[in-house]
Amino acid sequence: MTEPNAPAFEMTPGWLPFHPDPSVPTFRVPPGTVDAHCHVFGPGAEFPYAPERKYTPCDAGKDRLFALRDRLGISRNVIVQATCHGTDNRALVDALRAAGDRARGVVSLDLAVTDAELAELHAAGVRGVRFNVLRRLVDFTPREGLEAIAARIAPLGWHVVVYFEAPDLEELEPFFTSLPTDVVVDHMGRPDVTRPLDGPEFGRFVRFMEQHPTVWAKVSCPERLSVAGPPALDGERNAYRDVVPFARFLVERFPDRVLWGTDWPHPNLRDHMPDDGLLVDHIAHIAPTAELQRALLVDNPTRLYWSD
Repeated sequence: MTEPNAPAFEMTPGWLPFHPDPSVPTFRVPPGTVDAHCHVFGPGAEFPYAPERKYTPCDAGKDRLFALRDRLGISRNVIVQATCHGTDNRALVDALRAAGDRARGVVSLDLAVTDAELAELHAAGVRGVRFNVLRRLVDFTPREGLEAIAARIAPLGWHVVVYFEAPDLEELEPFFTSLPTDVVVDHMGRPDVTRPLDGPEFGRFVRFMEQHPTVWAKVSCPERLSVAGPPALDGERNAYRDVVPFARFLVERFPDRVLWGTDWPHPNLRDHMPDDGLLVDHIAHIAPTAELQRALLVDNPTRLYWSD
């Protein structure tokens, strides 16, 4: 129900709405597949966007997300709090409750969160908290505050999700590895895919995972990392080929610590909006065997989000 006098929101100029009619994938995901990185935006009239937000998206509520889930043949979702909602997790929690056991959540937390609120979030299906250190998207919380939050969620068995730019890993690594939880890195730490796979930048991320068995990686968002872009509309389903070697390397090197997600509804893209069906077909190129596919799509997210 829309609240009386609910604020009206206008999308950020130039905002790209999600694909209106994504294709049905040719790759058939295994039963139990989890989209481990997606969002809900509003609707703003029901779940207002945060006053401190740095962008205003199109509405993309739970019904749209669940329709996409079914169209792609996916079984479950992990819904990650969007920065446009700040630390107001009501839209996310509403989606979790509507999905029942078919969804889990990753929230953003205020330092003033109470134990009772954490318990309520856990009961709704929340299993992680997101630390976003991209200053262009959200104001950065001091590390002391993030450490305090991590200490609060560790007894619940939650983990921390982090989003950063690849050049910042050297500075951030000691902080991440000091946290008392598993750490899940969004979008492979955003590697520069024009640089060599065996070069120093990606090599640092690989060593980060090798040396710290509590670190996981999401092999998601090729549309954000690609320079080549999607294929021409010629029937070819192998999109974002320049990202494939990086994601495949992580899937094969760390098969039990990788996750995949669509990132729907793809916030803050500038040049094109991906076809989510092509993103599913991308999986077959980064996880070439049935064993790797099942680990990436079913076993790993189930262990991290549905173990209790």
